[in-house]
Amino acid sequence: MGILSSLYTGVSGMTAQGEALGVIGDNIANANTIGFKASRAEFQDIISKNLKGILGGNQIGRGVKIGAVNPILTQGNVDATEKVTDLAISGDGYFKVKGSDGESYTRDGSFHFDREGYLVTNDNQKVQGFGADEKGNIVNKMTDIKFPRALIPAKATKELKLDLNLDSRMEATKKFDIKDPYSTSHYSTGVEMYDSQGNKHLVSFFFNKTADREWEFKGLVDGKEMTGGEEGMMSQACAGKLKFTVDGKLESQELSESNFNFKGGALQGQQVKINFGDAIAEGGKGLDGTKQYGKNSDLISWNQDGAAAGTITGLSFNDDGILTAVYSNGQAADLAQIALAKFENPEAMFKVGNNRLKESRDSGAASMGGPGAAGRGKLFAKSLERSTVDLATEFVNMIQNQRGFQANAKTITTTDELLNEVIQLKR
Repeated sequence: MGILSSLYTGVSGMTAQGEALGVIGDNIANANTIGFKASRAEFQDIISKNLKGILGGNQIGRGVKIGAVNPILTQGNVDATEKVTDLAISGDGYFKVKGSDGESYTRDGSFHFDREGYLVTNDNQKVQGFGADEKGNIVNKMTDIKFPRALIPAKATKELKLDLNLDSRMEATKKFDIKDPYSTSHYSTGVEMYDSQGNKHLVSFFFNKTADREWEFKGLVDGKEMTGGEEGMMSQACAGKLKFTVDGKLESQELSESNFNFKGGALQGQQVKINFGDAIAEGGKGLDGTKQYGKNSDLISWNQDGAAAGTITGLSFNDDGILTAVYSNGQAADLAQIALAKFENPEAMFKVGNNRLKESRDSGAASMGGPGAAGRGKLFAKSLERSTVDLATEFVNMIQNQRGFQANAKTITTTDELLNEVIQLKR
């Protein structure tokens, strides 16, 4: 009987509208969930009878069902925060995390470091990224992101670079005496360096003009710091010569002696390159580095590549997702880079709760890479992506589904009245 079938049609409508209200309720409940994407219930009609078979037309519908519940993958607002480990994705992509239930993916970038130094989510999933080698270069190797808690090793100085001006007006009248270096030199200055154990030493350089365009230099260290040195006396650690062109540019530099032998168990015979800049005779143009001009001698700049042992004093992410550590010895090093996963069909990913999703057959395999590469989104440090739920839109959808539920309920009550009339026929 057609009247009975209308009962089931009404029930299917009430069921579908009720499930749609459940989707709306879930959206509203997650209005403040970080990285949440609002979903939408999509209906499909049900066909139960074709009056003319394959000829088409004259088909009787038998209600409605939920055909799909798909996420609406729009971009959420990116809000700045003050937390160093907060990260937000703007565009396509997901953070990859790993835990006891395997690999999963999330847009929730509210991370923190646990007591073991791992970067983790709020449910203790370890964030995945590309690691760095010993030189701080990011390599294409997926790993847990972790910062080392141990001391970083000391680094012995291998090169001292000095940029000076040596006064061309000086007369070649002084003869250097190591017992009285300051009075017997035309110019002196001091720079720092480190031995193999990370101990800092002051190297005093003394310069003497020996000809119109020629200078010699001596590098002295306090004798008590040197093997075979006398306390209270200076010990010679290096020596060499500098030659200049007629226009004051560095023509050549020569290191004739290097004798860095520090006490305390440090490496003996430490090799240190003394670099005064871009010499013409060495294939340079003489544009950078030490000059001989007619002005007072002065140290313009200097640097060296050694460092003491150090511990981490600060961590920060940049907008490329690179985690950089700052150490107590003034050094900085890249530790890792956040990896982003891209899917061909992200709408088909499988939700597993806790703001995480898993790869499914229909989503395709994850394509891993750095932020901003191959269509992946950009990364914002000290930021979080907010939920895409629009409460006004959800309330309008709620009204529509509520009315649809009420209308389907009216279909059932009307059918009940008709069945009551059928029962009355017997009287």
